[in-house]
Amino acid sequence: MTRRRFLAATGLAGAGAFLAGCGGGSQSPGAEPAQGDGGASGYEGPNVELAFWNGFTGGDGPVMQQLVDQFNSEHPNIAVKMTVMEWADYYQKIPTAVQSGNGPDVGIMHIDSLPTNAARNVIVPLDDVAEALDLKQEDFAEVVWSAGEYEGQRFGIPLDVHPLGFFYNKTVLESAGLDPESPPTDRQSYEAALEQLKSAGVQGHWMSPHVFTGVLTVEALVWQFGGDLFNADGTEVTWAEDPAVEALTWAVDLVRNGYSPTDVGQDADAIALQNGQSAFNWNGIWHINTLKEVPDLEWGVAPLPNIGGTQAAWAGSHNFVLPRQRSADENKQQAARVFINWVSQQSLAWAEGGQVPARNSVRESAEFQALPEQSALAQQVDYLHFPPPVPGIGDVLADFNQAVNEAVLLTKEPAAALSEAADRASKKLEENRERYGG
Repeated sequence: MTRRRFLAATGLAGAGAFLAGCGGGSQSPGAEPAQGDGGASGYEGPNVELAFWNGFTGGDGPVMQQLVDQFNSEHPNIAVKMTVMEWADYYQKIPTAVQSGNGPDVGIMHIDSLPTNAARNVIVPLDDVAEALDLKQEDFAEVVWSAGEYEGQRFGIPLDVHPLGFFYNKTVLESAGLDPESPPTDRQSYEAALEQLKSAGVQGHWMSPHVFTGVLTVEALVWQFGGDLFNADGTEVTWAEDPAVEALTWAVDLVRNGYSPTDVGQDADAIALQNGQSAFNWNGIWHINTLKEVPDLEWGVAPLPNIGGTQAAWAGSHNFVLPRQRSADENKQQAARVFINWVSQQSLAWAEGGQVPARNSVRESAEFQALPEQSALAQQVDYLHFPPPVPGIGDVLADFNQAVNEAVLLTKEPAAALSEAADRASKKLEENRERYGG
């Protein structure tokens, strides 16, 4: 998955409003989720074809297609047909398709999309699948497991985790007299390295004002400084409090102190690292595959430096979902669960495509540890953060995105930008509670 395609997936500030017009809180007649064995016993019914929709248009697409092909070869009475589209199109199409009775049998959703789609009955509970897979909280990092639940029911079967990581250009570090094999790990060493790079004529960390990667960087910093974006149940905005102000101020000071250019363009921070114009870039795990394609580039990746005193990092996650069907087809319901069950057990193959497996056992395996870049970022799994499981949370976070943009572009002071954004977002939270019945 490339950054640009992931941006399309998570840039849907208006998705909540769109979903609000796709049915209320009651379930459709005849669309109750199956209460069988979740696919554990396999499928021995008549031949069925399953429509499987996702947004894997990047390098992860061929990996998933290989898994689908393997599944089909091992299950002659189930034919899974995978349809791939841009994530933005996917999230626009699936509610309408479900409402009209033409939705897919299986889908993939990002973790922050589950609550909104669950609240609007676009997807059905998967507790039976979790039970069939014998999935338990102790099998996963707590944040991964709990994020797939909404109002006491499980709506997502976690496939992977894709965290933010610390990428560095070894050649640039060495040319500035820094150890290319020992990147900074905390605030003191990070700021010292930036100062040494500046003395060598290098702006070491290009601070982006855009969601990718500036906003994700600031979100990680807020958690590192001991703050949060919302309270525990997602009913109040907390990003105007001191830890968030301190975090955003640190990011803005990268520009003010000359460690970053002003007005960094979209993706310019990533390109600067590749071109040797900067040394550091906080970017997503999807950046690994991009850097591997750059000839003769000497680079490394590590967990995010701990700037604020608390280990923390932003992350997303892909989850399997079952879209609601207007007319129940027990054969397809069982076959779909068999498919999810099977792919969930192939997470090492999926990791090789550039992801961190959701399962603890796979992350801890020797085979996964042999993937140096992915395993480096997997070290962060116990302190990753997701948005709270609240419907319409993407609409609310759009205000935080705006605050970061204004502050990094030096058009507003960090405290003022965050405070004004929090006021707007608080109103949205209240409106969403009415809209989604929370």
